[in-house]
Amino acid sequence: MLRSMLAAALAALALNVFAAVDVNKASQAELEGVKGIGPALSGKILTARKTSDFKDWGDFVDRVAGVGPGNAARFSQAGLTVGGQAYVATTVAKTDKPARGERKAAHKSVHSDGQAAPK
Repeated sequence: MLRSMLAAALAALALNVFAAVDVNKASQAELEGVKGIGPALSGKILTARKTSDFKDWGDFVDRVAGVGPGNAARFSQAGLTVGGQAYVATTVAKTDKPARGERKAAHKSVHSDGQAAPK
């Protein structure tokens, strides 16, 4: 009987550790309970939230300095939600970055006569 009660109490504590914390409703202490969020970041979150609730994860990442997609994914895994939703990574193709071979070609030195400089 004692073992059953102890097991139930430990299970309840384990569930509380992984309870979702919604960024739009959480207190500073609740935010700091999420692994990776300390006093400085929780302060930034609360300050940004004063203007309006976060619409989604993209809005959260855009408005809170120091939070990028990597941190958003880690915070979500630790139980943080935005509007009750977990973070879902999206793949964004960056077209402004040259391809790998183009970068190498751009870095080669060229003489005034058009010939590549020796390495």
